[in-house]
Amino acid sequence: MKIRSFRIGFVGALGVLLAILLGGIVSELGTVLLYVALALFLALGLDPVVSWLQRRKLPRWAAILIVFAAVIGIFVGLIATIVPIVVSQTKIIVENWDDIRDNVLNSDFVAWLNQLGGGDHAIDDAIASAGDWLADPANLGALGGGILAVGVGIAGGFTGATIVLILTLYFLASLDSMKRYSTKFVPASSRGKYREVTEEITGSVGRYVIGQFSLGAVNGVLSLIYLTIIGAPAPILLAFIAFLLSLVPLVGTLTGAVIISLVCLAASPVTALAAIIYYLIYMQVEAYVLSPRIMNRAVAVPGALVVIAAVAGGTLGGVLGALVAIPVAASLIIIVEKVIFPRQDAH
Repeated sequence: MKIRSFRIGFVGALGVLLAILLGGIVSELGTVLLYVALALFLALGLDPVVSWLQRRKLPRWAAILIVFAAVIGIFVGLIATIVPIVVSQTKIIVENWDDIRDNVLNSDFVAWLNQLGGGDHAIDDAIASAGDWLADPANLGALGGGILAVGVGIAGGFTGATIVLILTLYFLASLDSMKRYSTKFVPASSRGKYREVTEEITGSVGRYVIGQFSLGAVNGVLSLIYLTIIGAPAPILLAFIAFLLSLVPLVGTLTGAVIISLVCLAASPVTALAAIIYYLIYMQVEAYVLSPRIMNRAVAVPGALVVIAAVAGGTLGGVLGALVAIPVAASLIIIVEKVIFPRQDAH
């Protein structure tokens, strides 16, 4: 009895240690797993386009080549457009820092904030202190370390994007074979239902990805036109921010609107007010006109679940995690509706 108890305890301890080891491995590979998940969802999103080209009598390899060349072209074009703007804007800020600080100190908006604070010039003092801190050579080391960290982060982002693009190409080329191979893990009696659910999940996720990118593109293009008209600073960069954040459903457009409005405040309060009014109108149009029309064939994910999934995904994996979380939630809804509910009804 004692020996048996010892064996049970020993095996249990080994199981706990194995679980801890596996948890550590998953934690270390979290970024890689996130890249794999994002590449898989991108492949599912591009697969309907490939299938459409195949129906136009193109072989699959040619359709994949055309689609992937278009994706790479868009990616390279965005990078070639955005990076010079960021560099030039940074150079302008560095060269004209004193004038920028004086303009901010003498602006009507700062004067209004000082009046709200009782007229004690607390805002002026805070801005002057920040300017003095940035002008102090002793602080350049700390600032340089921050800039270096940002540079490393940007380089890591480019590396991650390259990895995702390569994985997307592999997944897109082997998507059909992956589906067939995964079917072998399911008992023969359940393979028909498995194929049905799998096709519905992959099709719905693909339509979701295309729909969300379409909404982001609409927001980006309209933002570029409007921000250029009202004279916002760096409208191309702000439009790219609007597009990128619009990929996160429900909360992304609002977050982008807040960021863009705050940046427009650097130009003038009137410009910021114009941006706020525009995005308030656009969010209504997107919610009641664009989104229902574009996303009508994708899985309807409840708003509360979208928020929970986006926050959870963002906490675990940043922006990429938030992007992946919503299709995962949509897939779980399909599994619940097509597998779990029918089993419950059968009993």
